[in-house]
Amino acid sequence: MKISYNKLWHLMLDKKMNKADLRRATGVSTATIAKLDKGENVTTDILVRICKALDCELNDIMELSRDK
Repeated sequence: MKISYNKLWHLMLDKKMNKADLRRATGVSTATIAKLDKGENVTTDILVRICKALDCELNDIMELSRDK
């Protein structure tokens, strides 16, 4: 299984936010934003902070996809 954060990027577009806005709203580092961009693992604490900042649920920002 692989994690995809494509939903996060689409939600941010809908809210007219860029990655710098997300970083400021959540207090996460640029390294964490880079991890999200690459589809790497981040802690659930980070995901919860993103959900709070965007007023959404976990399934609104990420999804699992099967490896092919």
